[in-house]
Amino acid sequence: MLVLHNRILGAYAFFVRGASFFRKAYTTIMITFFRLHWFDIGLILTICVAVSMWLTDISLTSVQGILCLSLISLFLHQAEEYRFPGYFPGMLNRVLYHSTTPDRYPLNTQSALLVNVAMGWTAYLLAAVYAEHTLWLGIATVLVSLGNVVGHVLLFNIKGKTLYNPGMATAIFLFIPLVVWFFWTITTQHLAHPLDYALGIPLGILLNLSIVIIIRLWADQKTHWIFPQGCVGK
Repeated sequence: MLVLHNRILGAYAFFVRGASFFRKAYTTIMITFFRLHWFDIGLILTICVAVSMWLTDISLTSVQGILCLSLISLFLHQAEEYRFPGYFPGMLNRVLYHSTTPDRYPLNTQSALLVNVAMGWTAYLLAAVYAEHTLWLGIATVLVSLGNVVGHVLLFNIKGKTLYNPGMATAIFLFIPLVVWFFWTITTQHLAHPLDYALGIPLGILLNLSIVIIIRLWADQKTHWIFPQGCVGK
């Protein structure tokens, strides 16, 4: 009986170790997948947000409607940067930082995930959900969109001596109209209070600066968070 008992305990311990191993492996695989495909998931979320707007009958002329469209524009902008044509990471690393390893330094897949998902998705989603109730957050996220316009239309093209860079099309045709529309709406409808601007403008500046800070903090020449060739370009 003692031998049988020990065998059962041994088999149970083996099963537990195996289950733990596969759980960790599965988690690692899923995190790696998300790190490399969050921008593809963003395209799916674009449809989800659009359907939610239709089902809940959100007016496109309301602040919430505009901020929902702003969230959609963020997803589409990120898809242009990282998927179609998608070579924004390599362009950024070469043009702004003169990197000799543009597939990983200074922007890498981890810092891109933190900037675009942890910060970008969270801020834009909360702004859309709470809309008029946290108008200061809406102002901040719209200023992030404006910062992207400056970066893609002016900074990257001037630095890289180019006429186009990934993200520029959505910056011009989505961000600019939504920025104008948002500020026109809250101004003409007298929706924003001085406190909204007092909180929103500094926060918007801080969010824009945080992009550079996060890239710098997670910069590592020897990192294993490497972009695939499609995100690097030539």
